[in-house]
Amino acid sequence: MSAWTLDPVQVAPPVLYAAAYARRAHTLKTRNRPIAARRQACVYAGIIVVVLALASPLDARHRFDGHMAQHLLLGDIAPLLIVLGLDGRTLRPVLAFRPVRSLRVLAHPLVALPLWAVNLCAWHVPALYGAAVHHDLVHALEHGLFFTCGALMWAAVVEPLPGPRWFGTAWKAAYVLAVRTVGAALASVFIWAGHPIYRSYTLNDQTIAGALMFTEGAIVTLVAFAWLFLRWTREAELRQSLLDAGHHPIRADRAGRYGVTSVR
Repeated sequence: MSAWTLDPVQVAPPVLYAAAYARRAHTLKTRNRPIAARRQACVYAGIIVVVLALASPLDARHRFDGHMAQHLLLGDIAPLLIVLGLDGRTLRPVLAFRPVRSLRVLAHPLVALPLWAVNLCAWHVPALYGAAVHHDLVHALEHGLFFTCGALMWAAVVEPLPGPRWFGTAWKAAYVLAVRTVGAALASVFIWAGHPIYRSYTLNDQTIAGALMFTEGAIVTLVAFAWLFLRWTREAELRQSLLDAGHHPIRADRAGRYGVTSVR
């Protein structure tokens, strides 16, 4: 238990986010517009993952494999879970601020993907990585950017807010594949480098970290592809039913994409 830590600088944001989300969920419930239980479960699960990643022994920086596991939780698993729990109703109070609305462009797939890739690769450059290991504020910044870029990357796929019309299921599958290609390439560097890239870690730690990164990416990719396939079949069925009911094809496409069963 002595290896568990509660750094207020890093743990406070997810706790405050959980409180804000709970308040918003309560407000919507009182207005007879409750958030589905599965969405709430995803958000709270994501917050728990963040807290565990930050407070558990994974936060110890003397092992690269543990540090890698922490970054995968913060930059991939937790953002995905939290984005799955968001929608327009939840985000409306935040989007009421014009500066925040202007940041929606960061979730555009052609912006989110390169932003995520550059952030991922940049923090694994030895100079930046070393700065994060030895300086707490840089470490906190690293974690914040991993989570933020991960959330933007997944938001382009999950679409808690409507995305570009052209970015349908097929493009989402290609997008996920591109994301995983970047991750697999970086993981391969750690696995096959043949020498320690960072002075603080052994080659064995580095190899295990690369294998962990590669395996996690493969599992998440398979789950994402399965989810996209199920979503595609649902969209096709709903779109066809709306077309059979005489609705305009463009409106039927939009409604099918977002699971809207009635079109005006």
